[in-house]
Amino acid sequence: MLTEKEKLRTLARLGMNLNQVQDLDILMEKILTEARRFVNADAGSIYILEGEELHFSYTQNDTLQKRLAGGEKLIYSTFTIPIDEKSIAGHVALTGKPLNISDVYKIDPTLPYGFSSKFDKASNYRTCSMLTVPLKNMRQRIIGVLQVINAKDESGNLTPFSGEDENMMLLFASIAAVALEQAKMTRATVLRMIRIAEMRDRKETGMHVLRVGGYAREIYAKWSEKHEIPHEKVIINNDILSIAAMLHDVGKVGIPDKILQKPGKFTKEEYEEMKKHTWLGARLFLNEDSEYDRAAMDVALNHHEKWDGTGYPGWVNPKDGLPLKEYALPDGSARKKKKEEIPLFGRIVALADVFDALLSKRVYKEAFTEDEVKKAICEGKGSHFDPELTDIVLDIWPRLLNIHARYKENN
Repeated sequence: MLTEKEKLRTLARLGMNLNQVQDLDILMEKILTEARRFVNADAGSIYILEGEELHFSYTQNDTLQKRLAGGEKLIYSTFTIPIDEKSIAGHVALTGKPLNISDVYKIDPTLPYGFSSKFDKASNYRTCSMLTVPLKNMRQRIIGVLQVINAKDESGNLTPFSGEDENMMLLFASIAAVALEQAKMTRATVLRMIRIAEMRDRKETGMHVLRVGGYAREIYAKWSEKHEIPHEKVIINNDILSIAAMLHDVGKVGIPDKILQKPGKFTKEEYEEMKKHTWLGARLFLNEDSEYDRAAMDVALNHHEKWDGTGYPGWVNPKDGLPLKEYALPDGSARKKKKEEIPLFGRIVALADVFDALLSKRVYKEAFTEDEVKKAICEGKGSHFDPELTDIVLDIWPRLLNIHARYKENN
């Protein structure tokens, strides 16, 4: 457990640390981890305000996590609840005031809000104490709700959240809300860029890129675990990768409509034109103002490369798509990239993009079944895909399916 002095010291540096995280999903994980550590809570959840509803967006639960095999992660379903007095989170969002409940099963029946035991029954978990606080931005508008569950004392026994816990969480929430709003703005900016592409290419949807970003995070997290990458570095790199993965096809805005919107098979000339979207996308990030630009350039340029060297565009200059001098072949084409010559982030997004394309319905095809997708991924091992990353995808298959279900298409 953190001492009061440690909590204050942590709060002092928390704002800076949280504001460095740009991806919304990664930020929610970090916020919830830090919030639970502050008050020694066994579990917790974050709800994000979208329109007139609260979206159950992220959850953690140490007790349930310990029941899983090593390396596995909790898989949860997302849902929405109305902002009203009936639920605890809805009541906090409506009133803007915290609720500190010693035992959710002993809530006074005369109160307007109550606790639903559906989750406890389904998971064989016992929720007891619950502290729920509003997430307010700098203009004091509610942007979400932070909830921590089952406080524990130094011996690990369940205990109510104290008044000091409540004060600390309100202060924590005020810092976290600023970072959350910034991350929401970043995601909104990225999705606006995607919507420009979506107007011209119906395959490139906001949900598609959110899924690809989600898959990429999970693949990299497992790869990092196998390679013993320090946790803090994983968070930083995964944040960068997530944004870059969402922008993998942004170069399609430079492809003519007659090609981009063609329903049938491309001619050889049309296919060569379509290939240009890789270096056209990379060209957008050539200034390299940040690590995000570098990663976005790598992903855009390399997400169609193949492990066996049969992908594209090969060793080209993103400025003009021409072969780099040292990699130019006698016929004037660029030498192909293969194996580890392809940047790790590019290899990851190549897998994530194909996984989603196979599993999703498109105007030119129906969605593959789960077995068909798995077969195609296995067949691509060592040819299209990095063999190690392919094994990781198969290992974390349930997590990837959960992400696909979480970010469903709106239509």
